[in-house]
Amino acid sequence: MTDVFDYFAQVDLPTPTLSDDEVRRLFAEVFGIDIDVQALGSQQDQNFRVFACGSAEPLGVLKLSNPVFSEAEIDMQDAAAAVVADRSAQVRVPRIVEGPRGPMSAWWESSQGRIHARVIENIAGRTLTGSGYLSSAVVEAMGALAGAVSLSLADFAHPASGRVLQWNLQHAARVIDTLLPLEPDAAVRGAAHRAADAALAALAPVADALPVQAGHFDVTDDNVLRADGNAVPDAIIDFGDVCASWRVGEIAVTVSSVLHHDGASPETTLPAIRAFDQLRALSDDEITALWPLVVLRGVVLVLSGRAQVRLDDENLYASTALEREFRILEQAASVPLAVMTATIRAALGRRSRPDRAWTGPQLVPVVGPRVELDASTESPLNDDGAWLDPTALDAAATAALDAGAAAVTVPAWRAQLTGTVDPLPSTTATIPTGVTLWLDQPAPLPPGEVVHDGDALTWTSGDETVIVTGMPVGSASPVLPSRRRLVLRRAAGGDVPPLRVSPSLAAAWRQVVGDPGAALGLTAVPPPADDALDRRHAVLAEVQEHYYAAPPRIERGWREYLIDVDGRVYLDMVNNVASVGHAHPHVVTAGARQMHLLNTNSRFHYRAIADYAERIAATLPDGFDTVFFVNSGSEATDLAIRLAMAATGRPDIVAMREAYHGWTYASDAVSTSIADNPFALETRPAWVHTVDAANSYRGRHRGADAEKYAPEAVAVIDELAASGRPPAGFIAEPYFGNAGGVALPDGYLSAVYAAIRSHGGLAIADEVQVGYGRLGEWFWGFQQQGAVPDIVAVAKSIGGGHPLGAVITRREIADRYRTQGYFFSSTGGSPVSAAIGMAVLDVIAQEGLQENARVVGGHLKRRLEELAGVHALIGAVHGSGLYLGLEFVRDRETLEPATAETAAICDRLLELGVVMQPTGDHQNVLKIKPPLVTTRASVDVFVDALDHVLTTGF
Repeated sequence: MTDVFDYFAQVDLPTPTLSDDEVRRLFAEVFGIDIDVQALGSQQDQNFRVFACGSAEPLGVLKLSNPVFSEAEIDMQDAAAAVVADRSAQVRVPRIVEGPRGPMSAWWESSQGRIHARVIENIAGRTLTGSGYLSSAVVEAMGALAGAVSLSLADFAHPASGRVLQWNLQHAARVIDTLLPLEPDAAVRGAAHRAADAALAALAPVADALPVQAGHFDVTDDNVLRADGNAVPDAIIDFGDVCASWRVGEIAVTVSSVLHHDGASPETTLPAIRAFDQLRALSDDEITALWPLVVLRGVVLVLSGRAQVRLDDENLYASTALEREFRILEQAASVPLAVMTATIRAALGRRSRPDRAWTGPQLVPVVGPRVELDASTESPLNDDGAWLDPTALDAAATAALDAGAAAVTVPAWRAQLTGTVDPLPSTTATIPTGVTLWLDQPAPLPPGEVVHDGDALTWTSGDETVIVTGMPVGSASPVLPSRRRLVLRRAAGGDVPPLRVSPSLAAAWRQVVGDPGAALGLTAVPPPADDALDRRHAVLAEVQEHYYAAPPRIERGWREYLIDVDGRVYLDMVNNVASVGHAHPHVVTAGARQMHLLNTNSRFHYRAIADYAERIAATLPDGFDTVFFVNSGSEATDLAIRLAMAATGRPDIVAMREAYHGWTYASDAVSTSIADNPFALETRPAWVHTVDAANSYRGRHRGADAEKYAPEAVAVIDELAASGRPPAGFIAEPYFGNAGGVALPDGYLSAVYAAIRSHGGLAIADEVQVGYGRLGEWFWGFQQQGAVPDIVAVAKSIGGGHPLGAVITRREIADRYRTQGYFFSSTGGSPVSAAIGMAVLDVIAQEGLQENARVVGGHLKRRLEELAGVHALIGAVHGSGLYLGLEFVRDRETLEPATAETAAICDRLLELGVVMQPTGDHQNVLKIKPPLVTTRASVDVFVDALDHVLTTGF
């Protein structure tokens, strides 16, 4: 038999500690190259990155193996690496470096005895070392790498594969038994003991049936690399733990290494498990064993790491890992094994087991009618922001009891929004595990053991345990009180669910503990399958996109909040369409009242359209006396262009490059944003002429040189006129929205408007994005420039989410449109639209929303500017009021746009409960345009979340 290492024969493994000088000397003597060295960390080996003297290019990684490992074991590691490299071409694996004297692998006679040294290729890339955030794509890729390794080594055999390592999870029980008595910290010892006992008990029934094979068994965040520019890892290093063990241990080790990362939880490891299973299908026994092995890996890491530090307190690699290793254990043990195993089965599409049945007596025999309240996202109970009222449920229950109900319930396992009094920061724990109960009369519990603790009562009979919270404090009675909110949860085998869990764990918790409603004789109703996204994809055109690859299903809005069907609350920082906030009661009431009265074709005669037109005109400078109503911003800009053409009798329009004005024929024609249309510039019709985007941050002229944009635009207009094609008009956003809220250079519009008018053309202000007070200091965007256009197009905000747009101009310009025929919009300015439009103006005035935009927006901008001083990725903060843009760049000198980073930041923000999207031709600017009712507290939540993302990763 090959002589191999046995951990239990030598528990202490002090790492080699050769000095840099000795390493350099021995390297030159044995391998024939003079080198510079850079020390790298290791638990029990000694590693260096080595460079030929004077070179900045790494020669490779020098690995000095712990002297306890035999030559056969080292040969096995190299052989396994070669097999994976050959069989998994998509995986980058380092090989032994060839030196001037052959392969750089040899035994050194050192001051610390005989040590094996070998130089492994330094393949390009960075590990995931540290506790920064790992995206689901990265976690998935880690699982795929583990699966590729396991598949490659399925039939790998080597005489040394039977070595006994402390990391081999087959030996976890012995390792724990060896190290646990040596752990001096009682709290650590207790946590490790409890977790290990539970895991070993769950593992025992299947342990003997688990398949065994050779594996890497260390495909962890420290040992995978992603190349620069790659979002996900594609390389594996360090085959030092190769041995034969349970096959499922490969993914268990990988999963455990995810758990200490920022934002990680047991549920966030599921992409890795699914990816592994797709390559290396897990048997039912392996699924049963998987999470217990993750827990045991955590226990072994904690005990081994702490033992290593006690042995070698100068081992920085081991000492700095202690905190993250304990976090791995905490996270692994944070969800009961049975619950996590059921979650994994569901995630892999395996047959789910039935929910635990109720076996006890009916807990509360109710005589009389029962009423079930709906507290979910779409329930009318939550209208008008009532979901934020902590008394809303009690009030509804009391009303039902007063109306004759004997009992009122809110079911368990159904998303509950009502009573969410602290919506921010957002939480995913929205599914109640207990049934909420109000009784009209007190009810004694059936015989059983009853224990009181504060406001909780625990009733146990046979295999059933029910915890009732909401009892009078100090009560020792086994009687449930009347007219009091009680919550009943079931427990199973010592596993007590928290009051609320995330949707990803809810089904598994329900399966393990059962439905508490059954204790009351209620019939459980399984939640319906949510196929809304699949149906959307099936019936809508692909080009009609939606935000996010895996979007939450939003079913309610209130002020600056959006709420999904699972009851999770998101902060809406992008939705300027809902200008005065989602579901504003004044706007809702106005629309509903008018619906009761009349809604019809706008050709009919009714008062509201005149009232509304006067209200809009009154917000504009003198002379704007004629209004057209349409249904959208695209229609508004399209009509504005047609008005200019009709009024001047000319076809040509001048537009600013990189702008977006809409999707109708004319509005699309003047839109040159390549983010919206990659072929925008080369597909413009001949009547569209463009001038440079007047972007003082990223454009052709920057900073003080931005003053050149205006005379250059004037020159284009003059040249067109000189060529015999004087333009009908010039269209631009008065605040450069598509670039992320970049202000135009001072005096730009005044100069360009004067030029267009000098040749008989008209100035068009596209106020679709910024109109109606969003800039804070100014109600209209053109006011910031001190210029007055001839035609104003506006939409989005003016309807507060209702499809409403308007074009406002002078009577003489409007009258010339008769030369083009007639105009009407069936529902533009309809009675309901007019009523809603007036209500929006009411709210802006009555609630001081322009001032709110100025004050809250100013605070937000200052905080973002502070972030720019901390995070180099932030290139600039643009905008004014609540119309801001945060531009991300990879280099503040070259302004290389951080496009991929911006998308990833938006995805991470969504995970934290903040809705944000990119904008700009390079999609590298956050478009920060929240509802105007947004509060200082909410924008602080946004900035704190953004700071967290930029600090911990995305």
